[in-house]
Amino acid sequence: MFEHLSDPTIWGIVILSLKVAFLAVLVALPLAIVMGKILAGPAFLGRSLLSAIVHLPLVLPPVVTGYALLIVFGRRGWIGSVLDDWGLGFTFSWVGAALAAGLMAFPLIVRPIRLAFETQSSDLNDMAKTLGAGSFKLFFKVALPLAWPGIIAGAVLGFAKALGEFGATITFVSNIPGETQTLSLAIYTLLQSPRGDGAALTLIAISIVLSFVAILASEWMTTSAQNRMER
Repeated sequence: MFEHLSDPTIWGIVILSLKVAFLAVLVALPLAIVMGKILAGPAFLGRSLLSAIVHLPLVLPPVVTGYALLIVFGRRGWIGSVLDDWGLGFTFSWVGAALAAGLMAFPLIVRPIRLAFETQSSDLNDMAKTLGAGSFKLFFKVALPLAWPGIIAGAVLGFAKALGEFGATITFVSNIPGETQTLSLAIYTLLQSPRGDGAALTLIAISIVLSFVAILASEWMTTSAQNRMER
């Protein structure tokens, strides 16, 4: 297994996977914060339906999600055909892989953020309002800082999910070495090869290490954020 650590192809797959996961979280996180705040706010008509739509990727087969992306963002899709004319196509590119991974990770990012907003004391918001804070200032100065541990947890969960995404990615952007072949896709490909077990085990070990480091980083950042708020 260790002889494959010097293989530049292995590290190319790892770097590509990290790029995809980082971009997926970078794009999904701001939207998840807004969605988490909306779902945690006062009840409104259609909130249950909106929550169901947000969490739909968790229960749908990933292949179905990938096919839906293909219909919408493919070269002949509703949006994809327009973007392709501008040279901004998603299909068969690592950016498209990030889109698929971000969509699959989105519910996992939203959930802890929503819980972080829901558990905030209404007394703090009322106090801030009496001091003249408007809705905009209230969100950025009070609600958002207090939700920081949940935001960190959501970002790490989303990153881990994006790093291991398989079904939606292979359906939407295929399995192209050097372009869309992330860790999961590469492991799957190598396991189908008669002599690919060694390289596959190397990638599996790297995946475990990356996930473990992400969890430790999440614990450290969450604890640090909680300690700062308690001071």
